[in-house]
Amino acid sequence: MDILKKIHREIVTLSSEDSFLVEDRTKEFFDYPIHFHPEFELNFILNGKGVRRIVGDSMEEIDEVELVLVGPNLYHVWEKHVCENKKIREVTIQFQNDLLDDGLLHRSVMRPIREMFERASHGILFSQEVSLSLKNRLLKVSKMGGMDNFMEILSILYDLAISRNQRLLSTLTPEPPNFEHSNKIKKLYEFVQQNYARKVTLTEAAELVNMSSVSFNRFIKKRTGKTFVDYLNEVRIGYASKFLIERDLAISEIAFICGFNSIANFNRVFKKNKKRTPTKFREDFSGIKRVL
Repeated sequence: MDILKKIHREIVTLSSEDSFLVEDRTKEFFDYPIHFHPEFELNFILNGKGVRRIVGDSMEEIDEVELVLVGPNLYHVWEKHVCENKKIREVTIQFQNDLLDDGLLHRSVMRPIREMFERASHGILFSQEVSLSLKNRLLKVSKMGGMDNFMEILSILYDLAISRNQRLLSTLTPEPPNFEHSNKIKKLYEFVQQNYARKVTLTEAAELVNMSSVSFNRFIKKRTGKTFVDYLNEVRIGYASKFLIERDLAISEIAFICGFNSIANFNRVFKKNKKRTPTKFREDFSGIKRVL
């Protein structure tokens, strides 16, 4: 079982002179295989209750409406699954990762978009409220052309970037994240990536960045929204998810090489993070259809 080697590399029909590729379709089912591409993709779905979305190692059944931004080279697919609606509306906007160059992205007004693009390496699910508030604009954008099209999509991206209640989907990251705002976070990230397979204490991590344990935990909570233990476990679960998909190893062996000394604790943490057991997670991914 090596699903990742079978994932399709989509060739997006964007030339160097194009800004955005917009596709607006009404469909009964999804017929494209699980895939990736170096372009960003914003995907809006209407009437999709029961559709299954896979982004990286995240697999969820969606609601009536959803809006997701997928970063470059993060594999993804939407499948019919148990959706009974025969008129699923899908608006897909794709654009190259250098559409907005560094000079523009590092202007202060563009900071929200720049930071959203960084988070998109995990895939971002926007809230139902935000998705519905942008519904009419997204349904009209394919009918616009020229500068009107460009400015409207840029405006939509900005509104998404500053929106509340965004949720990252995948614990896998196809490329190293950008750490321009915190050397301490960068140092911690590199430390955890190198040491997740062994026991790591809060004190050890705090000393790494010259902070007390209390200050360090407060710092991590502010920067990541998680305690250090939760952050460490999320990294471990990310690797475990990758190994469950890629490797033919026993679940207990994967738990051990990802830093869990107890299979019971591994199962508990994995289920809390992925909403399914490691066994079910592996079965779900091995059952993906239309993989090339």
